[in-house]
Amino acid sequence: MNASGASAGLGLVSAASWGGSDFVGGMGARRAPALLVVASGHIVSFLILLTYCLGIRLALPGSHYLLYALIGGFEGSVALAIFYRALAMGAMGLTAALTGLLTALVPVVFSMFVDGLPSLPTALGLAAGLVAIWLITHSPSKDGPASPPAALLLGALAGTGFGTQLILFKIASGGGLLWTMTSARAAGSVAMILVILVKPPKGPWRGFWQTGILAGLLDTVGNLFYIRATQIGRLDVAAVVCSLYPAGTILLAALVLRERPTRRQMAGMAVALGAVMLLSL
Repeated sequence: MNASGASAGLGLVSAASWGGSDFVGGMGARRAPALLVVASGHIVSFLILLTYCLGIRLALPGSHYLLYALIGGFEGSVALAIFYRALAMGAMGLTAALTGLLTALVPVVFSMFVDGLPSLPTALGLAAGLVAIWLITHSPSKDGPASPPAALLLGALAGTGFGTQLILFKIASGGGLLWTMTSARAAGSVAMILVILVKPPKGPWRGFWQTGILAGLLDTVGNLFYIRATQIGRLDVAAVVCSLYPAGTILLAALVLRERPTRRQMAGMAVALGAVMLLSL
């Protein structure tokens, strides 16, 4: 298998893990504040990673690699808090779609400058992947309120933050998978704790640990596969394929909760399959 195909395959595993994480986290957020669910997952996964790295006496990478990972973990968690705030301000469809599109688009633009222009099949696959992300995540509401400009602005900031995190993880991956993720989780945990201290979530502070830990572990696995995908292939390919993770969440909701995907989402998944095939060439 060529590097592009291997990167796309690892990206699919990452997308599946991220999709499962979002599904589990969403179930937990029905009973407790979402920030508490995410924070518990960050903290526990950080402790597990740190214990493992120290237990096997894994050598520390260069300080610049750790710095990139720390910055990525911190700003990614801040972006998550901004995204939750954007969703709480009005209709979620357009805001979520804008965030998802920018999450993939920012690394694509960066990769074109760093890795050069992609081949024709890869370029077509990237374009199809971006279309698929929009179709899967954008759920227009005919009767609900439109997304206010402030929500769209915050959604754009969150998407830019998520995309920047993907770039920083790619750069930090030169220092190795495990310490990159451990450092990112450490900074992310600090960021989540600061957000909670500044604006404590409303709702019951109980019943979030189990789903939070499972969601955090799945998210960590997804991050590790994403970082590995960037190590062996182009950043833009890994970023776009991984950003298809909402399809996994939708499929799990259909299987477990019997929530039927919309025709738009089904079309997006079909386009996503075509995109992955093109990106694997």
